[in-house]
Amino acid sequence: MLTDWQFIGIFLVLSPVFPLAPVVINRLLGPQKPNPLKNQTYECGIETVGDTWIQFKVQYYIYALVFVVFDVESVFLFPIAAAYDQLTLFAAFEVVVFVLILVVGLGYAWSKGALEWT
Repeated sequence: MLTDWQFIGIFLVLSPVFPLAPVVINRLLGPQKPNPLKNQTYECGIETVGDTWIQFKVQYYIYALVFVVFDVESVFLFPIAAAYDQLTLFAAFEVVVFVLILVVGLGYAWSKGALEWT
């Protein structure tokens, strides 16, 4: 019978196999027909004009990051809503603290202008 540490060791040995196997299989079995047209930079069907490596505003990144943070945290609130009638008083208090942390984070992002799309 395997102990807990042996399961962790097997997991650590096999975990790189699962993401690498599709990449290696695709490289070996996939079609390899590169040509200059396929290697061109593609942007929404429009041919690029000028340098394709330009700097984007950091604001776009921050806006996306704020969206992802609040999207993931809303996923954490869903199980609480599903089991609302089974919550203890302490769990309800924890939910209030969690939502307050979200509101403070939203207020901070709003005050810094991270939510302004310019």
